Amino acid sequence: MTTNSTPTLFDDALARTGMIAILRGVRPTEVEAIGAALYESGFRLIEVPLNSPQPLDSIATLRRTLPADCLVGAGTVLQPQQVEQVASVGGQLIVMPHSDPAVIGAAKRAGLYCAPGVATVTEAFAALAAGADVLKMFPAEQLGPTVVKAWRAVIAPSIALLPVGGITPQGMAVFRQAGASGFGLGSALYTPGLSADEVRQRAQAFVAAWAA
Repeated sequence: MTTNSTPTLFDDALARTGMIAILRGVRPTEVEAIGAALYESGFRLIEVPLNSPQPLDSIATLRRTLPADCLVGAGTVLQPQQVEQVASVGGQLIVMPHSDPAVIGAAKRAGLYCAPGVATVTEAFAALAAGADVLKMFPAEQLGPTVVKAWRAVIAPSIALLPVGGITPQGMAVFRQAGASGFGLGSALYTPGLSADEVRQRAQAFVAAWAA
């Protein structure tokens, strides 16, 4: 068991800005500058999807260069064995597009936080029973704020609901009013080829919308 998974650390990171930066397609040669831009803008949760170029190298770089109050991990984690690979380079967070209990269990045994993807209430409660720390509501475009509100009526307020997919600064307020605890941010925040300054500008727009 690693010492990464302390509830206060994750809760503090989520409370700080409430948004997970998804750096799909980022390269190890550019990730340090982009991670710094995100951190300086207020982000405290960053994931590198495993279908990015050399994702483990990028995760290792982020963990080495960012302060300890910023949690770093992997997205698009599909297999239990990938969890150990992420942990071996200092990753602390496992984000999944699905809710395979074998992957959730591997994350918890490794001492990592886990955010499985769920699209139904049945999947949500099964993921929680398997040890999920938060619930990634995916895809948010399909589920929408109405579903968030319905889920919030039966899922305890202490469980974070994080819509992911198609979230923009302008679209956040309606989800938060419905009961969303935070968000996962993909292409509206980062797409391959953006410079660190461009990512910073987008990050600041999201942080401003969050604060509003």
